[in-house]
Amino acid sequence: MPARELVIPEPSLVLLVGVSGSGKSTFAARHFGPTEVLSSDFFRGLVADDESDQRASGDAFEVLYQVARKRLAAGLLTVVDATNVHPDARAEAVELAREHDLPAVAIVLDLPLPLCLDRNAGRSDRVIEPRVLRNQRDTFRRGVPGLLGEGFHTIHRLTAAEQVDQARVVRTRLPCDLRHETGPFDVVGDVHGCRDELETLLATLGYLLERDQAARPVAARHPDRRRVVFVGDLVDRGPDTAGVLRLVIGMVAAGDALAVLGNHEHKLLRALRGQATRVGPAVAGALAQLDGESPEFRALVERFLAGLVPHYVLDDGSLVVAHAGLPERMHGRLSDRVREICLYGQATGETDGYGRPVRYPWAREYRGKATVVYGHTPNPYTGVREQHDLSGHRLRLRRPADRPAVPGAGAGLRLGRARLPPLGPAVSSQP
Repeated sequence: MPARELVIPEPSLVLLVGVSGSGKSTFAARHFGPTEVLSSDFFRGLVADDESDQRASGDAFEVLYQVARKRLAAGLLTVVDATNVHPDARAEAVELAREHDLPAVAIVLDLPLPLCLDRNAGRSDRVIEPRVLRNQRDTFRRGVPGLLGEGFHTIHRLTAAEQVDQARVVRTRLPCDLRHETGPFDVVGDVHGCRDELETLLATLGYLLERDQAARPVAARHPDRRRVVFVGDLVDRGPDTAGVLRLVIGMVAAGDALAVLGNHEHKLLRALRGQATRVGPAVAGALAQLDGESPEFRALVERFLAGLVPHYVLDDGSLVVAHAGLPERMHGRLSDRVREICLYGQATGETDGYGRPVRYPWAREYRGKATVVYGHTPNPYTGVREQHDLSGHRLRLRRPADRPAVPGAGAGLRLGRARLPPLGPAVSSQP
């Protein structure tokens, strides 16, 4: 039987699910560090000096989840080793992960009941009554059909002892975690379908454009291996959304650019998929431009937009790029809430005179360690450097008060780009 690879995003909350005797604790000890695993048995012993005292379970789980909260707040992988056969127990864990804007993963050890009974009977420390295991099994079985709808990012289900023994846990970074990617970067905001201006900008920055047989730009590479980071809103409003996407898709595929999701890409993707969305003049214009392209190109655009993430953490955590900015507590995290704030900003719950949500001025109070580069809407505050983007919006760089100025940023920049050298040791060097 080939080994199963269990992909676990890090950080995340991992929930082990299975009846007593299914091997959860053995599995946890084999694949995770001792400080990563929070065992309900251990916490029962901690609060009652007896791991088998079920009367202490309420207090034990209260302390367990308090520790889990601290670990998740610190961005640490956390594994909950308990039966978790009841949907309510799993719901509490999923809500805890959601509270910290991190994914929840379920590893389900769904082994045959006779095997679990035999293992339980052979224990030398704590033997559980067979009727308890059968009740656990019945409760689990009733909840299996609903697992997919419980909010887990990933569910790994192992149904044989050989699968459990041969399984291999593979830890992966969250898609927004590119701390290993270092500059220099050229950050470009809110292109909005202005292909001619984007070509001019790239040429000004020293990028060499590549064209197809129809003379359309399909790639651009810098001789010094600089890379562009696009801050979202590549599409809509301008005359050539298709041309901008063709160029940017080529650059990203070749490793010469990165791109984060903007609110206009999000709306365009929903429209391309036929999902409910408000199709205003800007989106309607982009759709009309894409209608003139081949079905293959439209499919490529849909795949590209679907693959965009809301923000990136780059350069060992020193640089964060998000379309509408992002508070420090959400850097490197992914959830629906993080995506909403990355695309539109954090809502205060109030509306302005036009009925639009009022956004919380997070940048005014930002004191985080990372430099945050963002675009979206004009909203200047003290300490925020501004530049106009290609279509009249502003690109802003939010720098912590105690960070040195990034050379070139906010000082006579043209065409809506912030040119950033590698942060850290090279922060004082000019690009």
